[in-house]
Amino acid sequence: MSADHLNSVFAQIARAPEDPILGVTVAYNKDSHPSKLNLGVGAYRTEEGKPLVLNVVRQAEQKLVNDPARVKEYLPIIGLADFNKGSAKLIFGADSPAIQENRVATVQCLSGTGSLRVGGEFLAKHYYEKTVYIPSPTWGNHPKIFTLAGLSVKTYRYYDPATRGLDFQGLLEDLGNAPNGAIVLLHACAHNPTGVDPTLDQWEQIRKLMRSKGLLPFFDSAYQGFASGSLDADAQSVRMFVADGGECFAAQSYAKNMGLYAERVGALSIVCKTADVASRVESQLKLVIRPMYSSPPLHGASIVATILKDSNLYNEWTVELKAMADRIISMRKQLLEAIQVRGTPGDWTHIIKQIGMFTFTGLNAEQVAFMTKEYHIYMTSDGRISMAGLSSKTVPHLADAMHAAVTRAA
Repeated sequence: MSADHLNSVFAQIARAPEDPILGVTVAYNKDSHPSKLNLGVGAYRTEEGKPLVLNVVRQAEQKLVNDPARVKEYLPIIGLADFNKGSAKLIFGADSPAIQENRVATVQCLSGTGSLRVGGEFLAKHYYEKTVYIPSPTWGNHPKIFTLAGLSVKTYRYYDPATRGLDFQGLLEDLGNAPNGAIVLLHACAHNPTGVDPTLDQWEQIRKLMRSKGLLPFFDSAYQGFASGSLDADAQSVRMFVADGGECFAAQSYAKNMGLYAERVGALSIVCKTADVASRVESQLKLVIRPMYSSPPLHGASIVATILKDSNLYNEWTVELKAMADRIISMRKQLLEAIQVRGTPGDWTHIIKQIGMFTFTGLNAEQVAFMTKEYHIYMTSDGRISMAGLSSKTVPHLADAMHAAVTRAA
């Protein structure tokens, strides 16, 4: 150990563990095997396994580059006005009474993560109930975001490993036992990591229970349009809660549905009872954002606003979005067929029942480790695989690995 190291005021700091999701990619990158496969990353890939920049995004960027009036001045604290307006319309619907009555406060944030963090800090400061209930399981960043924002995090039952589906009774029971007024995090669609969503009837029962107890809905919408291929269908859960006139939060990300991962572009919308309350809420959101990062970046929000404002670009976006969703749905069907052809023990129909980017395979940590060691397939240890990372060429390799894992490593 060097003398310099011993003299460091940080010498006592332990090495932090790798992020469990991002660490999968680190391990994958170190592997030199030709048939290695990364199914850990939550990013869309083409049939050729390459990242995709949407044509509509390229067109929007070209328009922005060609505009000589465009400058690099700071945005306001709450972001680009056209982006905020377009984002609220996208999730709540253009004809939403909440929008028409000016009851929505929308602020541009740093993708979904930033939107959740800003919302969490606002609630920790201004809401009387400091507990947020998150589904079990959920995205690994959710508990960290809300804890650091100053809220107490508890879980409600969501996934049933026995059926590889929704534990609906457990969910209702846990929300029924939550204290009145508690905050409840809900995945708007394409639940991460399970791919298991409530039906519309189940959403209605969840809504009635939550409203009867005054529970505050906080929607995380990371996959609108990306799950079913329809922007409106994927927003139905959120719109049900807005239609009853009650208040709710919605965090939006454009990482997946516009492929704008690295642009870090998202929005937080708070639906309030009156326009006056919404205006005051917005004023306080500025006080959360200003000391955090002052104001958001311009480029990504400008791309989104350009697409949402131009009917031709918007229509082209919906076509490209549906193509991404359809490819993932096709991968689900191909994987199920490949598993059935191999006669792999067990019922695997959950692969086509689940929706969105991820499938919760039901494979355990030992089976996942076996697949990584023997087949060079990388995924999170909970058995979550990114369907977007699969292609027709790699489905047989994955099916072989799953068959071997289930029959040999069981």
